[in-house]
Amino acid sequence: MSTAMVTSVSSNAVYSFTKPNRDSVTLLAGLGVEGDVHAGVTVKHRSRVAQDPTVPNLRQVHLIHAELFDEVLGAGFEVAPGALGENITTRGIDLLGLPTGTRLHLGAEAVVEVTGLRNPCAQIDNYRHGLLKQVLGRDEDGQIVRKAGIMSVVLTGGEVWPGDPIRVELPAEPHRPLEKV
Repeated sequence: MSTAMVTSVSSNAVYSFTKPNRDSVTLLAGLGVEGDVHAGVTVKHRSRVAQDPTVPNLRQVHLIHAELFDEVLGAGFEVAPGALGENITTRGIDLLGLPTGTRLHLGAEAVVEVTGLRNPCAQIDNYRHGLLKQVLGRDEDGQIVRKAGIMSVVLTGGEVWPGDPIRVELPAEPHRPLEKV
């Protein structure tokens, strides 16, 4: 069994689809990634700010599993960590299978709580034409399947580095499946 770990960390102080990789990022409780454009108590995603700027920010930290990059590479899409706008890239953990409210302990101190699924948008096709179909589809029952990572809020701040272990703390039952946030 592989150990869940952080493979890269990314942030950007300006609105841009991709986020440059960093040596480390600092998570700030209740806010998100220090210096990242999406950090804050209320929504920061431009389309959501336009709808209602007072809504709580449930998208403070975006995580994507590196296994997704392996999967889309098989379809001919080379995607690097940070390219889809995530803050933390992971390996060895089924992010999409986690229930809402799961706590992820990242490295020595930081703890985030999973709030839901990222809703992939057309900007993904602007990055690589055809990639959106790889990360947004339908299952056998016709239900929408979102693969572009999960969103979370920061409960406990701390520094996060590539190579840091990830410890999963599941919420009390009954578990609620992730929904788009």
